[in-house]
Amino acid sequence: MKAEKTSRTAQYMAFFRALETRRKDRLFSDPYAIHFLDSKLRLAVRLYPYPIFEKYINNTINRKIPGALSSGIARTKYIDSLLEKAVSNGIKQVVILGAGFDTRAVRLDFLKTIPVIEIDHPNTSNFKAEVYTKRIGKIPENVTFLQIDFNKQNLDELALKNNLDFSIPTAVIWEGVTNYLTEEAVKSTFSFISKFAPNSHVIFTYVHKDILQNPASFLGGKKLLEDLEKIEEHWTFGFLPEELPSYLNQFKIELLEDLGADEYREKFLQKRSEKGYEFYRTAAGIKNIL
Repeated sequence: MKAEKTSRTAQYMAFFRALETRRKDRLFSDPYAIHFLDSKLRLAVRLYPYPIFEKYINNTINRKIPGALSSGIARTKYIDSLLEKAVSNGIKQVVILGAGFDTRAVRLDFLKTIPVIEIDHPNTSNFKAEVYTKRIGKIPENVTFLQIDFNKQNLDELALKNNLDFSIPTAVIWEGVTNYLTEEAVKSTFSFISKFAPNSHVIFTYVHKDILQNPASFLGGKKLLEDLEKIEEHWTFGFLPEELPSYLNQFKIELLEDLGADEYREKFLQKRSEKGYEFYRTAAGIKNIL
């Protein structure tokens, strides 16, 4: 990501949520997402309810990044459901790493009384705070923004400085981030996550390692990686799904679920046929007592 800009991919995810909000058969509603978009994307969202424009916009997205729209929408709903389940099991706070334009703290009713700590780069965090202040009137009382520049600071230092409470069951959401990091940074972050109390949950996304080594093996993979390079948001890390359980075990985290894009699309979007983005996966784990 260029230092002077917010993440372009974060804006695209907000764009997908804004489009979904305009559908009559929507999977969820996110009335805040549109306010994170540039003028062209906002116009597309406003035109989306008209069938001719909906078809054009869907076809354009699917031609450029096959499967990304339906995958992103289903992933959002899937993470929402995993988070709701975690809260029902006793989670007392939520930490969102690389929060981007995630609006769960304000759009999900079951989070309204739970502290939500959002950690991100100052550029993205400041822009988000401005949007909330302008559109809601204030930053929600249950939301705390913590800013970090990973070139100058690490999560442990940030936690110490801000008295982050590791003693209570916590749900950590880490969406759309691991694929941009180094292996060392991913390991360091899981080590940080493992410091939270037993029965804490982690919900994270990752890409299949094969997309990095052989992008042409996935529909739309080669073009996507080329496009990401152009906007300086290239992918650097992935997991092999079969290796994930043992990897998490070293941090005392038990893998609960691990679904690929085709699986969570089938789970939530059975009536919408779309192929692509099968290399993107979402996993959930729980911190063991021992």
